[in-house]
Amino acid sequence: MRVEIWTDIACPWCYVGKARFDKALAAFPHRDQVEVVHRSFELDPHRAKGDVTPVLTMLTRKYGMSQAQAQAGEDNLGAQAAAEGLEYRTRDRDHGNTFDMHRLLHLAKEHGRQEELLDALYRANFAEERSVFSEGDDRLVELAVAAGLDAAAVRAVLADPAAYADEVRADEQEAAQLGATGVPFFVLDRAYGVSGAQPAEVFAQALTRAWGDRAPLTLLQDANGGAEACGPDGCAVPRD
Repeated sequence: MRVEIWTDIACPWCYVGKARFDKALAAFPHRDQVEVVHRSFELDPHRAKGDVTPVLTMLTRKYGMSQAQAQAGEDNLGAQAAAEGLEYRTRDRDHGNTFDMHRLLHLAKEHGRQEELLDALYRANFAEERSVFSEGDDRLVELAVAAGLDAAAVRAVLADPAAYADEVRADEQEAAQLGATGVPFFVLDRAYGVSGAQPAEVFAQALTRAWGDRAPLTLLQDANGGAEACGPDGCAVPRD
């Protein structure tokens, strides 16, 4: 079974939602047969790469709330994260463009390190004091190397704006086609969708239902039965 998850590094509910999904997956009896694929979704795709602002400023401008309301929202997110065992800085975080991070996640996927890089980026953005936005490419290289990627390969991607750009855009277009208007957005075997950072129990129910509803294999063959094939006992030898 395949689970595809559309997320953005700048999305706090994606950070919390991943922890809840991971908890449900860890307890799922068939977890070893579940492939998890992380896909790209930018919450602020038109923001320039160098345009970095404090999170509270972004929230007040985007949603028309007061500074006090924005801070209360961050405090609530901090409590939700703590309940999942996650660290969350409720003060002095910043916000910026995540396109390069998504491109690096596609590089990481090719090398089997996507999960590791995603976790590293989440921790850096939500739990650590150093910024993933204002420190430039060197910070991203540092995080990617810590996640198991080659520094030269990471720098080559960051130096080439076209590298993995089509893959990021394809993910975003597919999300729109599937009806996703926000993230996190979970799709199980292209049959079930779960929107938002749902409780672990909801993810557990979705995994169980999707697993149970998988269509059985329908075997197609001609009227005379199966054709020649190879099996554990060897291959059928044609006879005159």
